Amino acid sequence: MCPHGRRLMQGEGGWLEPAKIVCHCWLIEGRKGLTLVDTGLGTAQVNGMLHGHLRALMRPKLSLAETALAQVQALGFKAGDVRNIVLTHLDFDHAGALADFPDATVHLHAPELAAAQAPITLIEKQRYEARLWAHGPKWQLHNTAGEHWNGFDAVRALGDSDDEILLVPLAGHTRGHTGVAAKDADGSWHLHCGDAYFFHTEVEGDGHCPIGLDVFQSVLAIDNAARKANQARLRSLNAQGGVTLNSAHCPHEYARAAG
Repeated sequence: MCPHGRRLMQGEGGWLEPAKIVCHCWLIEGRKGLTLVDTGLGTAQVNGMLHGHLRALMRPKLSLAETALAQVQALGFKAGDVRNIVLTHLDFDHAGALADFPDATVHLHAPELAAAQAPITLIEKQRYEARLWAHGPKWQLHNTAGEHWNGFDAVRALGDSDDEILLVPLAGHTRGHTGVAAKDADGSWHLHCGDAYFFHTEVEGDGHCPIGLDVFQSVLAIDNAARKANQARLRSLNAQGGVTLNSAHCPHEYARAAG
């Protein structure tokens, strides 16, 4: 996505220059099939279903080749090989491709689906698009109970799997927003933080955020105090080391992960 105002949104470049905001999803090849963490924009959105005001504001470069479905197929898999989808939340750029994987079980923090089904605030009423899940996904809802991970509450997302994938509640951006922690084959942990932060500097040092991006996040947050408190906790986790963090939208972290 390429909204105008790179200097405001990313603290670099020109004032009218387009920013670069990625949709960073994971594909995990586990012991019992594939798992997607967030889905990005889907084929229906690329083919015209994306709302006009979102297209005008975010200026996405729409390409079928960039959809999760196309990238999964390019790796030699089929849509049906994606057995599970784990969502950080239900915003259009995180759950846009649910219909591209109709056979997958969709794992979600229970308060997030409740917020989407019964939006309370004006922001909630505008952000959730029920048509993205009108096909009737196989929801698997999770509530926080018992388990802890690096000082955070957590819940094991895939109870029928040997893969270590955890939902880590990070409310603030939305009511049911979570991070997703996954353990790599070498034993290292990665935390997909969704929209708990948008830019790498927010979890580094003193947590500086470009002014335009700070305003944007504050406006979208359902609980801004909780969002900032969770960012502080993520900075502490990042400073400790041992866990690789990424947000859904930081191009620097995306480039780092891509090598």
